[in-house]
Amino acid sequence: MAHFSGIEWTNSTWNPVVGCSKVSAGCKNCYAERMAKRLAAMARSARSQGLDPGRAANYLRVIDSDGRWNGTLFLDYSAIEDPRGWKAPRLVFVNSMGDLFHEDVPLGFVQSVFEVMNRCPRHTFQILTKRPQIAAQYSKHLTWTSNIWMGTSVENATVIHRVQDLRTTRAKIKFLSLEPLLGPITRLSLAGIDWVIVGGESGPGARPMNPEWVRNIRDRCITRGVPFFFKQWGGINKKHAGRELDGQTWDEMPAPLHGEPMRA
Repeated sequence: MAHFSGIEWTNSTWNPVVGCSKVSAGCKNCYAERMAKRLAAMARSARSQGLDPGRAANYLRVIDSDGRWNGTLFLDYSAIEDPRGWKAPRLVFVNSMGDLFHEDVPLGFVQSVFEVMNRCPRHTFQILTKRPQIAAQYSKHLTWTSNIWMGTSVENATVIHRVQDLRTTRAKIKFLSLEPLLGPITRLSLAGIDWVIVGGESGPGARPMNPEWVRNIRDRCITRGVPFFFKQWGGINKKHAGRELDGQTWDEMPAPLHGEPMRA
């Protein structure tokens, strides 16, 4: 099943792992948790009408009665082969509704996901984790073909150590998602980093982002020749806030190490 995405820096999402648990400040207003709550409600409604809820039923396993992650994961073995059926090349965000490198995902399952990515060179897979230390631990047991991009989330200076963990993986292209950016990151080293995404938090309870935090990172990327992608200002109405930074839209992306550069 193809899940086309409105996320600005990708084309579609693929979720072999469903569910997560919160590990740092950036997780407070988790958009995936909000989406999982809606999908669980859809599944309950479908079942009440005698209908098959499909994969939406997976979210009933990972969301509690308050609409929060319940601390368990669902490994969706039926989803692993999905990308092999997608004919046209696309950018694929791996696990928008969980974390492939969650501590409860066994290495064997991760290897199965990687094997599918290895067999689909027409697609570019963008993996994003808040647990790059596990990605680094597993790295030598995985085959990192050039179509696999590995990223980590860094929302403030408190978790900047994730960047070094990311560097120790064997991914050919490594990227940072500074979203939601919750504070200044003035000592961000971009050594070994191929792409930087910055974005503000959106939705209920969104925490504000200072434009100077963004400019500092943008200028650092320009100086070091690292592609910079500004996703959004965020807020309650992210569409109204827009995506322009100093009168410009920043949609830079790394060129894949195979074939023609792709565009989100």
